[in-house]
Amino acid sequence: MWPLVYGFLRSNARFVVFPVAVIIGVIGYNVENLVSSKYTPYNQSIEQQRIERLTSDDELTKNKKATYENVLEKNLSESLRKK
Repeated sequence: MWPLVYGFLRSNARFVVFPVAVIIGVIGYNVENLVSSKYTPYNQSIEQQRIERLTSDDELTKNKKATYENVLEKNLSESLRKK
């Protein structure tokens, strides 16, 4: 009896496996919808964030001590600094 059932399942595996996979997929999809949050918080556009960042950086550059003409001057010793 079992060899006949196994032979039937082996020859018609696609007809047996496909409905099982569909049922498992539908159950998983619905569980994911119940568990996950569908709320997406509002974020400003990347362009607007960039404009705000540049304007805030512009205020920092008004202070002469915050800007360096050369990157190497940042940690330059006192003896090597221009007077």
